[in-house]
Amino acid sequence: MLWRVIQKELNRRHWTLKTLSDVSGVKYDSLVRYKSGKRDPGFSKACQISDALGISLDELRGKRE
Repeated sequence: MLWRVIQKELNRRHWTLKTLSDVSGVKYDSLVRYKSGKRDPGFSKACQISDALGISLDELRGKRE
């Protein structure tokens, strides 16, 4: 997962990490760890994040069709 993709989507929506946490159901502390690179999300968390942002998993990975 490329955090720059998430950050771009957060900026576009004017969302904070707290907002993403609330919308996605992923704990705020987990998002902070993902952002810092200390952890990577599992498949289910990546799905929650991509669903909340309205993007595909491929887009989350930085892949475009």
